[in-house]
Amino acid sequence: MKSRQVRFRQLHRTLAPVMIGPLLISLITGTIYQLLDIAGKDSEFRWLLDIHKGDFGILNLEAIYPLLNGLGLLTLLITGFSMWLQPRKKKVEY
Repeated sequence: MKSRQVRFRQLHRTLAPVMIGPLLISLITGTIYQLLDIAGKDSEFRWLLDIHKGDFGILNLEAIYPLLNGLGLLTLLITGFSMWLQPRKKKVEY
């Protein structure tokens, strides 16, 4: 039976590459839209907000995209923090 630490590491290793895309999309579109909003040009770039919320044109994920993004990020935080708290094995030098 695998230890919890090994299962967390496997989950983290599997989920991290899957979550990098949605998190980067949210980060980039949210930041750019906020800067444009401050500059007063937000009405011209509403499509950025649509993408930020999960509306990708033909593929509309607005109902589940934020939830999946949040759950994925929370899982990565929990698994990453639990790995960080584990004592590290010392390297033996010969």
